[in-house]
Amino acid sequence: MAVAKEMMGCSSFVSSSKVFLNSTYGFQQKQNRFLFVKPVWVPMEQKRRVHLRKAAKVPVVAAISEDLIKAKAKAVPAQKEKAVEFKVTATITIRNKNKEDFKETLVKHFDAFTDMIGRNVVLELISTEEDPKTMAPKRSKEAVLKDWSKKANVKAEKVYYTAEFTVDSNFGVPGAITVTNKHQKEFFLESITIEDFAYGPLHFPCNSWVQSNKHHPGKRIFFTNQPYLPDQTPKGLRALREKELDDLRGNGKGVRKLSDRVYDFDVYNDLGNPDKGIDYARPMLGGEKVPYPRRCRTGRGPSETDMEAESRVEKPLPIYVPRDEQFEESKQNAFSAGRLRAVLHNLLPQLKASISTHNRDLNSFSDIDGLYKEGLLLKLGFHETVKKLPKMVSKLQESSEGLLKYETPKVVSKDKFAWLRDDEFGRQALAGVNPVNIERLASFPPVSKLDPEIYGPQESALKEEHIAGQLNGMTIQQALDENKLFMVDYHDIYLPFLDRINALDGRKSYATRTIFFLTPSGTLKPVAIELSLPHTSPNSRSKRVVTPPVDATTNWIWQLAKAHVCSNDAGVHQLVNHWLRTHACMEPFILAAHRQLSAMHPIFKLLDPHMRYTLEINALARQSLISADGVIENCFTPGRYCMEMSAAAYRSHWRFDKEGLPADLIRRGIAVPDPTQPHGLKLLIEDYPYASDGLLIWNALENWVRTYVNRYYPNSSLVCNDRELQQWYHESVHVGHADFSKESWWPSLKTTDDLVSILTTLIWLASAQHAALNFGQYPYGGYVPNRPPLMRRLIPDENDLEYANFLADPQKYFLSALPSLLQATKFMAVVDTLSTHSPDEEYLGERQHPSIWSGDAEIVEAFFGFSAEIRRIEKEIEKRNADPNLKNRCGAGVLPYELLAPSSGPGVTCRGVPNSVSI
Repeated sequence: MAVAKEMMGCSSFVSSSKVFLNSTYGFQQKQNRFLFVKPVWVPMEQKRRVHLRKAAKVPVVAAISEDLIKAKAKAVPAQKEKAVEFKVTATITIRNKNKEDFKETLVKHFDAFTDMIGRNVVLELISTEEDPKTMAPKRSKEAVLKDWSKKANVKAEKVYYTAEFTVDSNFGVPGAITVTNKHQKEFFLESITIEDFAYGPLHFPCNSWVQSNKHHPGKRIFFTNQPYLPDQTPKGLRALREKELDDLRGNGKGVRKLSDRVYDFDVYNDLGNPDKGIDYARPMLGGEKVPYPRRCRTGRGPSETDMEAESRVEKPLPIYVPRDEQFEESKQNAFSAGRLRAVLHNLLPQLKASISTHNRDLNSFSDIDGLYKEGLLLKLGFHETVKKLPKMVSKLQESSEGLLKYETPKVVSKDKFAWLRDDEFGRQALAGVNPVNIERLASFPPVSKLDPEIYGPQESALKEEHIAGQLNGMTIQQALDENKLFMVDYHDIYLPFLDRINALDGRKSYATRTIFFLTPSGTLKPVAIELSLPHTSPNSRSKRVVTPPVDATTNWIWQLAKAHVCSNDAGVHQLVNHWLRTHACMEPFILAAHRQLSAMHPIFKLLDPHMRYTLEINALARQSLISADGVIENCFTPGRYCMEMSAAAYRSHWRFDKEGLPADLIRRGIAVPDPTQPHGLKLLIEDYPYASDGLLIWNALENWVRTYVNRYYPNSSLVCNDRELQQWYHESVHVGHADFSKESWWPSLKTTDDLVSILTTLIWLASAQHAALNFGQYPYGGYVPNRPPLMRRLIPDENDLEYANFLADPQKYFLSALPSLLQATKFMAVVDTLSTHSPDEEYLGERQHPSIWSGDAEIVEAFFGFSAEIRRIEKEIEKRNADPNLKNRCGAGVLPYELLAPSSGPGVTCRGVPNSVSI
C-alpha cells in the first residue's frame, strides 16, 4: 500500500483508518473496510449507501459490464526494479444524437469508412509527473478509439468505446487525456474511465463537443475529476492547465463560429436593428452613458447604418454561444416544440393579415375562458382558414382542434373569482410570482427620490385621511411603530418613462404606489393606491389616490387601479427582478468563471451545475425576447423602452452585496437581525412564504458552500493567494460589471467568509431566486386579468369624455383597458414556454454523475448530505402548505406556495428549483 501511495504522487491523504467529514450534515467517522479511490480512502459502507433522488439520469460509467473492459493483472513492480510496460484500458462514453439530418448521416457514414483506413479518434494519457530528462509531462503512447466503424449504426443514446494505452510502471498518476478528432464530424464526449491502475478507477468527466481537427487544429484536453488549487497543480499538468484557459479566453478578435469554445465580453449593442429603420434602433446598454452588465461576445460586424450597433442574426438562424453552452438535444427539442416558437415564429406571421382585422378587445370574461376551452382560432372563427395554410400549420390544427388552446392557469383553477378579491391581491405580493418588491413603510407619507426640478414635487398625494379608518383601530403612527404598514412602490422607476410610454399607440400607464396593512390574521389588506402621471404644470393634477370601494362605481375604479398596479408589477418583475437580476447579472460571473477558473479548480466544480444553459437562454432572449419589436416590447407596457427601464433599475437599484436573500430582506425592512432565530433573522411578516421557504434553502446552500470552501481553504491566506480565484472575481467585477467597478459596495474577497458569501449569493440567484420569479409566470399570469402585462386605458375622471361610457358599461371599459385578445394569447404563449421545465432539468441537490463529479470522496459525501437536506426542506414546505394557520398558502381556493419546492416533473408545474438559469 505504501508503494501504491508513492506511485500516486499525492501529497496528502485521509487517514487509512478514519474519514473525517464536516459535521454540518451530521456525518460521523467511519472505520474498518475501505476502498482506495484517488485521492482519498472511501469506506465501502458509505459507497454502498449513498444515493441521490433522480440521480439515475446519467449512468455511472465505472459500472460498465466486464465484457467492455478486459480484466488485467494489476501488478505493482518493486520500486528499484527496471520499469516495465503494461497496458491499461479506457472506456469512452459518447452520446449520440437522437435525430440526424441527411447531411449529418452522410458525414457519419463517411467517418465510419475513413476510420477504418486510419483517420481515427486518437487519445493520449498524460501523467501528473514530469519526465526528469525532458522536464515535460510524461505521456503514454497514442491510443486509437476502437470499433468506431462497427458501432456507427448503433441507435442507443450512449455508445461505449474502448482504447488501450501503453504506459510504464514509472508513469505515475494520470492527470489528463488529450483527444484528437480526425473525423469530419464533431461528437459529444461524455466521460472517460480507466480501470486498470492499481489504485482504482480514474474518472475524466468531459461533457464537451470535440470538433474535427480539420476545423479546429490541436488536441482537446480533459482532466481527471481530482480538484486542484492552482498552486497545488502537479507539475505535469501546469502547462496544460494554462493552455486550456488560454484557449477558452481567445484573443478577443474575429467573428465567432458556432463550433468555437471562446468566452469573452461585450456590451448590449445588438438589441436593435437600425438597418430596418429608426423605429428599430435601440440605445447601446453598457458603458458610462447607460450602465449595464456585459454579455457574451459574438464578434459580428457592425450594422450598415450604425457603426456602434452590432449586426443582427434573426431567427431561425442560430446566435453564437460557446459550443458547450448550447442546449443539449432533449432541451432543444423541448424548447423548439414550445408554443413560443410554434406559435410566434411559424403560425402568427402567416395569419397576421387575416387576424389583424380581428385584433379586437375582450368583450366578456367568457372570451378569456374560451381560450382554455376552445382555443384562439376557433374563438376567432379561423378553423376553416387554417386548412388553406401550408401543411405545417394544418398539421398543428389537426393535432389540436383548438389551436392556441391553453391549460387553465392555477390562479383560477380552484377559485375562478379569487383574483378579484383584495386579500388575494395582497397575498400575491407575498406568495405570487413577484414577491420581492414588498417593503416596510418606514414613514408616512412616502417620498420620491427623483429630482423635483424634473419630475415635480417629491411629496406623495397620500394623506392620513385616506387610510386612517382602515387600520384596525390604530393610528398611522401606531401602525408604523408596530410594523403593520407595507408598500409596493413603482413610482420612481416608472415616472421618468411615462411621457414616452403614454405616447405609444395602445399603451397607457401610471406610476403606482400601493399601501398595505398587515392584519391580525397575517394577511395583507390594500388600503390605498396612488396613481401618478408626469407633472406638466404647477396646477396640473398629476397624482390621484384610490381607496377601497364603497359603492358600484368606486368598485370598478378600484379594480382598474389594481389592474394598473399589476401591470406595473408585471413590467418590473420581468425587466428588473427576473431578466436583470438573475439572467443578465449572472452572465458576467459565468463568462469570467470559464475564462479564469480551470475545470480542475474546486470552485469551478462547485459552480458548474449552476451555470448550465444560462448563456444560451440569454442569447436567445437577445435574439427574440428583449430585442427591438421582440416579444417583451410587444407584450409589456413600457414597449420600446423596456430595456431602457431595465438599465435605469440597474443604475439606481442593483447592488451585488444586497442580492443575497438575508441582505435583501433587511434592505426592504421585511426582516431584522435576530441571533435567536434559526437563520439569524426575524421576519416582520411571519407568513411570508417566499421569505420563510427561501431562508430554508439559503441556509442549506450556505452550509453546503461553507463545508466545500473550508475543505480547500482551511485559512484565508489560501483565498488571497489563489490567483485563478482572484482573477475570476476581479474580471467579474471590473469587466463584467465594468460600469460599477469603482463602487465601494462590492464585497472584498480576502477571507473564507467572503468567498462563502459571494458563492452562496451566486448559487441562490441562479437556482432558488430564479425559480421563485420564473416558474409561476403562466400559473399566475396566464389568466391575463389577474396580471395584465400592459394596460391600454387610464382610469376615467368625471371630467373625461370616456366617463359616460365607463358608467354605462364598466365591464366593457375594464376589458377594453386590458390587452386585446391577440395580445393576450401572444403573452400567454410566451409565459407558458418560460414556465416550462424541460425533461433534462437538473434540480437543486442533483448533479450529473453524482458519485464521481469530484475525485474528493469527502466532498462527494458532503454533497449527498446537502441533497438529503434539500429533500427535508421539501417535506417541510409540504407541511407548511397544509397548515391552516398560514393563510397566505393554505385555505379555500388558496394556491399552496410551491415555487421553492425543490423537485418537479417536466412541463408547467408551478414548482421546482433547477440548479441554473436555464429558461
